[in-house]
Amino acid sequence: MRHMFYCDTVGWIGSVGLLLLRLVMGAAFVLHGWGKIQNPLAWMGPEAPVPAILQALAAAAEFGGGMALIVGLLTRLASLGILSNMVVALAMVHIPHGDPFVFMSKPPIKPSYELAAVYLACAVVFLLLGPGRLSADALLFRKAEPPAAAQ
Repeated sequence: MRHMFYCDTVGWIGSVGLLLLRLVMGAAFVLHGWGKIQNPLAWMGPEAPVPAILQALAAAAEFGGGMALIVGLLTRLASLGILSNMVVALAMVHIPHGDPFVFMSKPPIKPSYELAAVYLACAVVFLLLGPGRLSADALLFRKAEPPAAAQ
């Protein structure tokens, strides 16, 4: 079970990179989720095609997942929630609306799915690599190192 939450997949330099990515992405998701977590069962409005429980799970995945990324706690679980949100955003909103991958400034101006795709890719990175050595997961779940042999 321990291995599921933390395994040392990258060295110190890679861990610094993962820390920076976790901090930026985590802060972005805390801010994206802040308004939703204020009204978790109805943030999409009264005519929402999504049941209230799924709205609450999405709000928790964004706000709670962002907080978890920042500290690197249960990172793989948090990234799975964010990954799920981005797949739903792409499948229910962006792709059916024919949004372009990159924002076009010429009329007709349409939203793009570039950011959702980038967040999805980052969530996959965290799911595969974990949080790195500079995380709460590393502190809590890293196997104790055997003592150095006496010389």
